[in-house]
Amino acid sequence: MKEWFTVENIELVAAQYRTLGPVIGLLLPFLEAFLPFLPLVVFVVANASAFGLWLGFLLSWLGSAAGSYVVFLLVRHFGKHPRLRFITGSKKVQKLIKWVDMNGISPLFVLLCFPFTPSVIVNIVAGLSHIHKKFYLVVLLAGKFVMILGMSVLGYDLKSLLTSPVKLIIAAVAIVILWFIGKLIEKRLNARVERDLKQARNLTKKQDHHAR
Repeated sequence: MKEWFTVENIELVAAQYRTLGPVIGLLLPFLEAFLPFLPLVVFVVANASAFGLWLGFLLSWLGSAAGSYVVFLLVRHFGKHPRLRFITGSKKVQKLIKWVDMNGISPLFVLLCFPFTPSVIVNIVAGLSHIHKKFYLVVLLAGKFVMILGMSVLGYDLKSLLTSPVKLIIAAVAIVILWFIGKLIEKRLNARVERDLKQARNLTKKQDHHAR
């Protein structure tokens, strides 16, 4: 990611975007949902630089949200297939599925707002849970809106940002703060998952004991 995130690379991608038109600005964020190793932040910043803040944001937002929702729908439809057990059968994924079914969509919205959240895992877990498709679409659009708007605003005037020490320091501090907040939320959510599932298991055991 570091070698990607330079003024020269961003400007090169932005120039190619302008040549190819808005379709590529929509397509690359869409593909990132399937290939999470692709640099979404580069695509978002390049879109804002090539097409302007609002059109660039719109292309990135719609492309990323559409890609994530397609992943969600594919997992919802094919998630029970035996060949996908290596993904869907992991203990972490199964714990998250149970917890999402218990707590609903609010935690997913929080996770989707942060750029450092592995959204592919969120999409898979949501697809395997019992969340209604329409509800997840609303949460996905809202979470991606917050995340991508923030990245677009930061990257809109990238050259000015990277050549001004004050702006660069402010942006770096903001990114670090977001990273720590995201990790803190993730840690607390993981602890809450374990606690809630433990309580659910204990409640089930008590009910079974009384039934006997």
